[in-house]
Amino acid sequence: MPLPVGSLIASGPVIIEGGKVLLNRERKPYGITPWLFPGGEVENGDATLEDACRREAKEELGIEVELIQPLRPILRRDGERVIILIHWLAKRRGEIVPGGNTAEWGWFDVNNLPADCAQNVYDVIKDYRAAPTN
Repeated sequence: MPLPVGSLIASGPVIIEGGKVLLNRERKPYGITPWLFPGGEVENGDATLEDACRREAKEELGIEVELIQPLRPILRRDGERVIILIHWLAKRRGEIVPGGNTAEWGWFDVNNLPADCAQNVYDVIKDYRAAPTN
């Protein structure tokens, strides 16, 4: 089934170390984004959703990631447009070297997230905290 015009699929890692999650804010034409997981739109050159996730982590934070497991997809509607967010629990490989569009980044306690996160950050972390292994 084709998606409506203007829809998008995005993929990115959720990296949690020592009870802290890695988030970043990006520079966009309209200004600075809220706090987000690294990630972004799947592009034509991406063979898989996993490839898109790895590419976005490298572009935004200069890191390689080891994908551990997919997390619950999030589906949003924006009028006719559909937004599908694919997150992967992942491990960071290497030190963070922010890309040119990264305005700032940081590690945040999963029990005390910033007030200005994108909704999917709250949703994913809520699921993470409720999982029996965390």
